Amino acid sequence: MNVRLPRLSGRRLISTTAVAATTVLGLTALSACSATSAADGKNSDGKLDVVASFYPMQFLAERIGGEHVSVTNLTEPGQEPHDLEVSAQQRGRIEQAGVALYLKGLQPSVDEAISQSGIKTKVDAASLTSLEKHGSEVGGHAEEHDEHGEHEGHDHGGEEGSDPHIWLDPVKYAEVAQGVGKALEKADPDHAADYKKNTAALVADLGKLDQKFKDGLKNTDSKVFITTHAAFGYLAERYGLTEEAISGLDPESEPSAARVKDLQKMAKADGVTTVFYETLVSDKTAKTLAGDAHLRTDVLDPLEGITKKSKGEDYVQVMESNLAALQKALGAK
Repeated sequence: MNVRLPRLSGRRLISTTAVAATTVLGLTALSACSATSAADGKNSDGKLDVVASFYPMQFLAERIGGEHVSVTNLTEPGQEPHDLEVSAQQRGRIEQAGVALYLKGLQPSVDEAISQSGIKTKVDAASLTSLEKHGSEVGGHAEEHDEHGEHEGHDHGGEEGSDPHIWLDPVKYAEVAQGVGKALEKADPDHAADYKKNTAALVADLGKLDQKFKDGLKNTDSKVFITTHAAFGYLAERYGLTEEAISGLDPESEPSAARVKDLQKMAKADGVTTVFYETLVSDKTAKTLAGDAHLRTDVLDPLEGITKKSKGEDYVQVMESNLAALQKALGAK
């Protein structure tokens, strides 16, 4: 908001400038004191201060860090992570933290804030595993159609890009967990043994989750599922499925009429029963497509945050709910 200020005299200007300078000096001194008190990245309780960019990073920090860490999530519950704009207060929190966990490429505002900060330990989850380029159609179904040329001339809803949704593949998420564990060991060597133990326990849990998905999706009537946006490409590839997304990697993008028509034909041909939507993005397009094609709708949670609507209290529980939803939609036997 622009506010018109009255013209000030030279004396008033000098006075205002002096006050501003005094304020800046005071804030600088306060910042210096704060930085000194948090030089080791720990809070007043002696816990390692960890900043997580969004829920999947928070979950890793809490499970691996246990009682030795204090975790702050920059993304509020129910907030779409892609839309986050880091506030001045949050930038200050990043500066005082001992460790920052984030996923480069998912939240541009976070990437900028962390890169400009003086924080010692910056852990980019994307660097701890391999990223792939995914479009609106991912998995064996896409490869099969490419081989036979069946989709030539069809609109698949946008160009491919690097897919950041690595946490929805338990195997890749376990790789990230191992990297986070090593980073915490290095940042807080006094508790390295506990971090190593907690990392091993979490990786074991993710291994069990991976096996549940393998067993649960091994024998199904269909291998194709439709989602609002392309968040489940890694999961689809891991378990021999095909994700067909209404939109591409951007949850806010609008599909073309040709894409919607293509999905309707594909749903009938491949025995698709369900269109999945998610809680943090509008379900309007998904429900419209489902209604026109006489399909059911259900929630497939991309786990970008835990809210009261989440079907589970943590990552593992919500992923198990996702598995149950996929089994029902695909006709698991």
